[in-house]
Amino acid sequence: MTATGTFAPKPGAAPLPRMIRAQAALETRMLLRNGEQLLLTVVIPTLLLTLFSSVDIVDTGKGRSVDFLAPGILALAVMSTAFTGQAIATGFERRYGVLKRLGTSPLPRWALMTAKTCSVLVTEVLQIVLLTAIAFALGWSPHGNPLAVLLLLVLGTAAFSGLGLLMAGTLKAEATLAAANLVFLLLLVGGGVIVPLEKFGAAQEVLRLLPVSALSGGLRDVLRDGAGMPWADLGILAGWAVLGLGAAGRLFRWE
Repeated sequence: MTATGTFAPKPGAAPLPRMIRAQAALETRMLLRNGEQLLLTVVIPTLLLTLFSSVDIVDTGKGRSVDFLAPGILALAVMSTAFTGQAIATGFERRYGVLKRLGTSPLPRWALMTAKTCSVLVTEVLQIVLLTAIAFALGWSPHGNPLAVLLLLVLGTAAFSGLGLLMAGTLKAEATLAAANLVFLLLLVGGGVIVPLEKFGAAQEVLRLLPVSALSGGLRDVLRDGAGMPWADLGILAGWAVLGLGAAGRLFRWE
């Protein structure tokens, strides 16, 4: 028998880890049901990998085209999901008042960002499995340290997720849509994804500092050339992750 004035179950916020898991599951379901997001995260990387590996359009230097392109397309998949897709989706959630309502819940701002990043990681696993299978079918033969690949992907996700949330949390939805797509196209061309950075002459030293250049270059060094731990690229990605997530956590607005 319960005492007067008590309730069973006891009302109140769920434990924080449970709230993050529930929000991450919701974010993942919403992302996978969105046709535009699937076009950006699955169809475009798949078409680019298949087309540029099958047709000699861009001089990728030594070796087969697929050995150069596959690591770059993996980096593009991370960027499309963690940055472009997340920035656009979150920007319109903010415009339509979804984030404002979440702001009145017990879920802290940093926990929402954590849930969104977890959702991105789940989606990326599906992307990587699909793109890797296609690359193998095209004759890709990767080698290198799996731990280095994992670290690059995790830090790349953190860096792009922070930048995407920073953009979505500070700009209007329409501005986020335009800016995210523009940045995606610019980094696709100038980030070493399908065109070697050596083609850009003196500008390549600056371009190497971009997160997508560090991610694609690090993955290529490991998976194509069998290099050890790419500390320089990991350092660049870690720097972008700290700056992006730190700024997003500080400047992100719910409405």
